[in-house]
Amino acid sequence: MDLNKQIQKLETIRNDNSNKVFTMYLNTDLSDPEQQGGEWKIHLKNGLRNFEQYLKEDDDKEELKNFQAVKEKVERFVVGNEQKFLKGIVLFATADEEVWFATRVQIPLETAFNWQETPHLEQLKQLSVDYPKTGIILIQQNEVKVIDSYLNEIEDTFSYELDLDTDDWREKTTTDTGSGSTNQHTEKFEDRVEANQQRWYKKIAPKLDKQAKDKSWENIYVIGESDPANELKEQMNKPVNEVIQKNMLDHEESKVLQEVFG
Repeated sequence: MDLNKQIQKLETIRNDNSNKVFTMYLNTDLSDPEQQGGEWKIHLKNGLRNFEQYLKEDDDKEELKNFQAVKEKVERFVVGNEQKFLKGIVLFATADEEVWFATRVQIPLETAFNWQETPHLEQLKQLSVDYPKTGIILIQQNEVKVIDSYLNEIEDTFSYELDLDTDDWREKTTTDTGSGSTNQHTEKFEDRVEANQQRWYKKIAPKLDKQAKDKSWENIYVIGESDPANELKEQMNKPVNEVIQKNMLDHEESKVLQEVFG
């Protein structure tokens, strides 16, 4: 999903008749203390009911009919995805389905509902600012792991290992057993690291620069111990937003995202 393209598309929508646009940001984060009892269900029910009641009182039969059609689609989507909830749902809809965008996101949201001529895009725009296409590069001795993330979710991961026999990097496959973790390789690496670190990271940097270009990273973070992390940053042509001086290559990827995005 390219959120910026979706925002551009939604920005062109304006319905001045009874076929208005429904906007929903729904917090479904079960780790949120305020959501422990499934409060999102109450917020959803009340939010939809309030609009329906208002339109009944306003006696606009056509607009009420359109809203009820949207309400049915919204409830169907929520029920259909309840077992796959992340932290929130973002949804935009019209009765004629000219507008239909619904997605689950791994990002905290502030619950809000709107039924107006135009979609309310403020929270969506902020998500694209706070969680852009990001490359997270973890470095530890003779290994480099890359996490390609977008909107606080992992899009892809891949790793490189330094072949100490050829002095070159190769991309690891799922069948690799991680030979760099043996004592023999570790000692061999540590014996040569001081003399060769700059040259080694100069070789891997172009591969990472290419990944940054191909995957359209807007932000880049390098995580690792001070010397290798800073050396890798210096060798890369793409600007690095921040060096985080922690050894996290073997940590769960969700913990790495939490370290970067908070």
